[in-house]
Amino acid sequence: QVQLVESGGGLVQPGGSLRLSCAASGSIFRIYAMGWYRQAPGKQRELAATITRLGNTTTADSVKGRFILSRDNAKNTVYLEMNSLRPEDTAVYFCHARYSRIPPEVLDAWGQGTLVTVSS
Repeated sequence: QVQLVESGGGLVQPGGSLRLSCAASGSIFRIYAMGWYRQAPGKQRELAATITRLGNTTTADSVKGRFILSRDNAKNTVYLEMNSLRPEDTAVYFCHARYSRIPPEVLDAWGQGTLVTVSS
């Protein structure tokens, strides 16, 4: 019932910037948290950054100071501003949302993923 639409992935040079966006739509009563996970080739999926409904953010140590996560609650959309990108940031980035619907039920939704490639 819930769809997460991601955009913004692509090829960027080391040191460059990229902005990802994710918009949630469907049978959503309330979103409790939204964020981005990433999965590099041969590695497990890991949390990059997430933000709660109240604005509390959690950011992985590897991206602190470089990635900025923001949220537009009215639009059910999150944005990930990625700066000073490094080759090790290359991964498929997946949007995630934890939400509730009517009748009250907590669920998780995942986007299809968008590829970010950092290479010169």
